[in-house]
Amino acid sequence: MGEILAKEGIRLVFGGGRVGLMGLVADAVLDNGGEVIGVIPKFLEQWEVGHSGCTELIVTDNMHDRKLKMATLSDAFAILPGGLGTLDETFEILTWKQLELHDKPVVIVDIGGYWKPLTALIDAQISENYVRAEHRSLYTVVSTAAEVLPIIRSMPPARLSLESKWL
Repeated sequence: MGEILAKEGIRLVFGGGRVGLMGLVADAVLDNGGEVIGVIPKFLEQWEVGHSGCTELIVTDNMHDRKLKMATLSDAFAILPGGLGTLDETFEILTWKQLELHDKPVVIVDIGGYWKPLTALIDAQISENYVRAEHRSLYTVVSTAAEVLPIIRSMPPARLSLESKWL
C-alpha cells in the first residue's frame, strides 16, 4: 500500500505511530519518496511511539482531536487489517458517513479474508434490522491493496466536508 501511494503521488495521513502495520506502511511511503502526515495524541508521543520520520507530525491534545484531524486531512479512507484502534476508527468514520458529516470513499482492504467477520457482523445487524440495508453502500470491500486507488478514483468526488460541519 505504501509503495502504491508514493508512486501515485498520494499523501498518507495516518495515526502517527512507528509501530504495527501502519508504521510499516508509513515507512514504505517514505522509502519510495512519498509524503506522510502523522497525527498523534500528546500522550502517545510522550510514550515515544511517534514516527519521527514523518514529513509532518501533528500532535493533538487527545484521541478525539486526533481522529477529527486525520479525517479532515484525508480525501478517502483505506481500512487495512488492524486491532481495536482500527475498529474504533472504522466505525467512527462509517458512522460519520452515515450521519452525512462526510461522503468520502471508505474502502475496506480485506487481505486474506481478514475483514470477513466484520462484514458478516454488519450483514447480521442488517438481518436483525439494527442497520439499514442501504448502509452497506457506506463502504466498498476489496481484497488487495492494488484495488484501492482504482476503486476510489471511480467514485464521485466528496461534496460534504467535515470542516463545514464541525470546525
